Amino acid sequence: MTGEGNISALRAQAARVAAWLVDKQRPDEAVALLSAWAANGPSDPEGQQLLAQALRIDPGARIAQLAFERMEGMDGDHAALAEAMTRYAPAELAKLDTEMKRPSFRRAQMGFNNNIKFKSTVFHVQTEDSGLDQPHIITHLFADGGRVIKSHKRAYNEHVTRPDVAEYVRGLMKAQHLEMVMALRDGRFDGIIAGREVGGVSLLTEPPTGPKQRPATGSQQKVDVGPTSARETPPPAPAPVPAPQLVRAFVTLHVLRSLSGGPERYEPSGTEALIGSQGAVQLHGELFCHPREARLSTRDSRLWIEDLDGGNGVFLRIRTPVELELGDEFVVGDQLLRIEKNPVPDDGPDPAPTYFYSSPKWPSSFRVLQIFEGGANGCCVVARGNTLQVGSAIGDLVFPDDPLVGEQHCLIEEQAGTVVITDLGSRTGVFVRVRGEQELTHGDELLIGRTRLVVDLTQNRAA
Repeated sequence: MTGEGNISALRAQAARVAAWLVDKQRPDEAVALLSAWAANGPSDPEGQQLLAQALRIDPGARIAQLAFERMEGMDGDHAALAEAMTRYAPAELAKLDTEMKRPSFRRAQMGFNNNIKFKSTVFHVQTEDSGLDQPHIITHLFADGGRVIKSHKRAYNEHVTRPDVAEYVRGLMKAQHLEMVMALRDGRFDGIIAGREVGGVSLLTEPPTGPKQRPATGSQQKVDVGPTSARETPPPAPAPVPAPQLVRAFVTLHVLRSLSGGPERYEPSGTEALIGSQGAVQLHGELFCHPREARLSTRDSRLWIEDLDGGNGVFLRIRTPVELELGDEFVVGDQLLRIEKNPVPDDGPDPAPTYFYSSPKWPSSFRVLQIFEGGANGCCVVARGNTLQVGSAIGDLVFPDDPLVGEQHCLIEEQAGTVVITDLGSRTGVFVRVRGEQELTHGDELLIGRTRLVVDLTQNRAA
């Protein structure tokens, strides 16, 4: 017999392992395991929570229904449940727990499978690893319910002896998966899709190219904790400190948009300059610019911008698809938005216990939250599956009254565990908040509050 303490510990272990199985795209196993351990022991709140977790994964799972009947003392054919309880006995549970903590990598790693909508057609991207015995990764692009449009294959024979081979291969799989997605979005397979060209398998040797990764050098991403770090009007600033007058400007910032007037350009001198009322780039009248918002500096003929603590943020216009992390902020038109993780469902059973169902839910990878002036939360929209589109006329998050938002402005999608944002050719662009320190190049556009600036390094180049 297993004591109550052991049952409680085993059920907690089952919940952890089930969550891991879901992450590994093995939901059927997770439901069976949860149902088995919900029915294995007393019908108490712990067991009911396991059953609720199983029903959240698959509300129509037959084995979860059998577990409910067993827990409520109802008669019936529970053979399938008994089989699951035998299969996921404590020994198998411990084995799965060990695999979760210290995964073996002789066999193939779990791959990625994602749907992607492109030009009103749904495609499927699948990336698989063959394991260390046959070290290669292959990615297929499917259409029309199974037709293979294109395949990419890479070998990693020379890396099998790396001590971090598991992490290396996982990163390679992710990058190759995203590379296929970006190639589809760039139209590189249009001829194959239309039947004018032949697809086939491409054996690739160069590193995969995917969305741009944002650097995380310098200070870490900040968490707003005080009134000055919220979206509130900053307190009155002390008297401006004149910028030192040195030989020449190291950068010119042309003002593309300002709601409060001021100069048409800023030309800070020396090798370093603050953006804000305490620095050389003062952005006169900009209410959402902190007195010390950011720092510009030049090192080895390269220009850098650093987002300083306590401000409202500096946003950089993206030129290519860019990876985002949960908590990242971006601006579309005049809308400040943030990527967030979907909250854990709280639709568990009541003390009776009674299970209830809400309106139908679709799987969702993330959500986007609007942030109002002053820091209050606005509307919130969850992704439909792994995609969310923003626009003024078409999309999941629509801003019809913002003249700076295009009809189909940008697309946010989760592929291979990574959230990627893509500008859909909008006129006014998509601006992503700088984390830490970011290198700037000629022609880059910055957004600080409502002020838009363009970076001009012509003078720096001439020198």
